[in-house]
Amino acid sequence: MKTRLDHKVRYLQVAFNYDLALVHRVLPTLPRSPRVLVEAGTPFIKREGMRGVSAIRSLWNGHVVADIKTSDGAAAEVDMARRYGADAVTVLGNSPTETLDLFVEHCNQLDVISMIDMLGVDDPLSVLRRMNQRADVIILHKGRDEESTRGKEIQYRHVNRIRSKFDASISAAGGVGLKEARSAIFNGANIVVVNLVRPGDPWEGISTNEDIAGVARKFLETIE
Repeated sequence: MKTRLDHKVRYLQVAFNYDLALVHRVLPTLPRSPRVLVEAGTPFIKREGMRGVSAIRSLWNGHVVADIKTSDGAAAEVDMARRYGADAVTVLGNSPTETLDLFVEHCNQLDVISMIDMLGVDDPLSVLRRMNQRADVIILHKGRDEESTRGKEIQYRHVNRIRSKFDASISAAGGVGLKEARSAIFNGANIVVVNLVRPGDPWEGISTNEDIAGVARKFLETIE
């Protein structure tokens, strides 16, 4: 039986988007808390493949999220992610409804936490209403290419609309620093996704030059 996330608990999801070298350097230092989820980010998986997910699993006993952003072939992709150690997987919310339903159904069969990423979706509730299956986590996501757009924000206005209809955890992703993490929790999200970011890259997150473990603890305190 999968350990479902509790939407009354506030979680920190730390996303690795670079390479295995960073994983081996940083992951063993992260706080060993049941409130910490470790993500194999999409760029990381494209670079390292499923062996990257397996490497994260070998170093982390808690939840491992494979951010594969499934758009088709849901059953096979969930199978693959699970086989290599993920216990949470993502699908794109703008995928066909058949894909979304098959994705969630297959996650349930394999005891995997299903996460729907609403990147680029204007009305997440309309997507969820068309589905027969119920996902575990809904991700409100401002993409990394959107971070530089002045005034563009994570759409927290959807939180209460979703929660009024569905018993799901709400994740906030994209451009999340400490200030945005506080805003996410204030607006009703219970998972904040924070990227590890190399100096010189234009995105918000935890700099790989910082005391990453120390900053992660600050995030946990901030969202508690």
